[in-house]
Amino acid sequence: MKHEIRIFFTALMFYTRIPCPSWVGHKEEHINQSTRYFPLIGWIVGGISALVFLAGYFLFDMYTGLALSMAASILTTGAFHEDGFADMCDGFGGGWTKEKILLIMKDSRMGAYGVIGIFLLLLTKFLILAHLFQLQEIHPVFVILVFTNAHALSRFAASTFIFTHVYVRDAPDSKAKPVAKQINLSNLMIGGFFVLVPIAMLVYVTQQVEIVAVCLPVYLMKMYLGRYFSKWIGGYTGDCLGATQQLCEIVFYLSLAIVWKFI
Repeated sequence: MKHEIRIFFTALMFYTRIPCPSWVGHKEEHINQSTRYFPLIGWIVGGISALVFLAGYFLFDMYTGLALSMAASILTTGAFHEDGFADMCDGFGGGWTKEKILLIMKDSRMGAYGVIGIFLLLLTKFLILAHLFQLQEIHPVFVILVFTNAHALSRFAASTFIFTHVYVRDAPDSKAKPVAKQINLSNLMIGGFFVLVPIAMLVYVTQQVEIVAVCLPVYLMKMYLGRYFSKWIGGYTGDCLGATQQLCEIVFYLSLAIVWKFI
């Protein structure tokens, strides 16, 4: 039990800015094992985002609530995944060889592709969430489940890269952020459990089993990104995982809106 608590806090420390006990270390072994709690971290980040949205909605309006919610998510994670998305945009937008792409992604400075990409990402997320909450009555339980599902499923999709694809190793002098490089099937299944629970709860609350269909577009997005990354750099990096999480989160919102509008 103590070992599992340490692994969980490693995940919390690695993927968020939430304070953790001083005895939590940075061992690569613990970072690799912590991927099984990646979707559970999505519960926490999604829950915080949902609560901030509800507070903003009841105190001000829906749009203010959404803006505050997105800000809370970014502050909670330290823009960990958004930064990866921006680096991915810069790298794959400005590089035409594996070496050049990796070199650009490791540069801490943000280029034009990154700025444009992160602007469009946040704008799209804001607009689709606004549309989504206009389709359904804003109920606290419903809102919490939408956010927790989006954050848990997208993080699980990103973590599957570690199981299905090859990590592109950094040069010895690289300044890249640490990233999990290994995950076994049992850890992947544990992560999957933390995805199934909120999805089952959302189906139960809405009484719409069709909601399960949103998993397919998220899976297809992950598969497309996997083929794209493999084609250009032969695998994945930490920035690729962050970009996958962000894109799969948006695909979840888009898919959920389509299900509720047309099914």
